[in-house]
Amino acid sequence: MPRSQSWRMTTNPMEKFWPLAIATMGLILGGCGRALFYQPQIATGGINSNFAEEFPSYSGDGRYLAFASERDGRRNIFLYDLQTNQLVNLPNLNRRDSSQDQPDLSEDGRFIAYVSTERGRQDVFVYDRNQGRSQLLTVNLRGSVQNPTISGDGRRVAFQSNERGQWNLMLVDVTP
Repeated sequence: MPRSQSWRMTTNPMEKFWPLAIATMGLILGGCGRALFYQPQIATGGINSNFAEEFPSYSGDGRYLAFASERDGRRNIFLYDLQTNQLVNLPNLNRRDSSQDQPDLSEDGRFIAYVSTERGRQDVFVYDRNQGRSQLLTVNLRGSVQNPTISGDGRRVAFQSNERGQWNLMLVDVTP
C-alpha cells in the first residue's frame, strides 16, 4: 500500500519574512528607547480636576492654556495662566443654561474662539477678554459646527460646519 504524502502546492511568500520583520521592529523600538514610550506628566496646580479636561489650546506666546471641563457640573471653558499658575477669571463667558466647548486661543490669549449651545444649538463665538463679552459668529448658519480655530491676531475664525450636508470649512471675519 502506498504511503500518502501531502504536498503544499501554494505558499505564502510573506511567511519567510515574518522573522525578519519582527527582528527589525525590535531594533527600531529598542533604538527609540524613552522617546517612543515616554510617559507624559499629569499637570497639577489647578489645571486638572476630578472631571475630564479636554480640548487644550495654548496661546501663541505660550503663556495661557485654555481647555474645556465639566468641573462645575456643566461643560465650561477655563483659562490657565502658566506664569502665575492660576486659573484666570472669564466673566460673562460661561453660562448656567448652556455648554461652552472646544476653545482656541489667539496669539496673546486675548481672544477665545469656542462652540456654545447658548441659543439651543451649536454656534461659534469669539470671547474678548479685554471687553468681557462674546460675539456670535454663526447668526444665520444652519447645521452643526465644531473645531473653531482663531487667527493669531484674533481677526479671523475658521471652523467646520455641516450646513450643506457634509463637513466643510467656514471662514469668518471678526468685527471689533
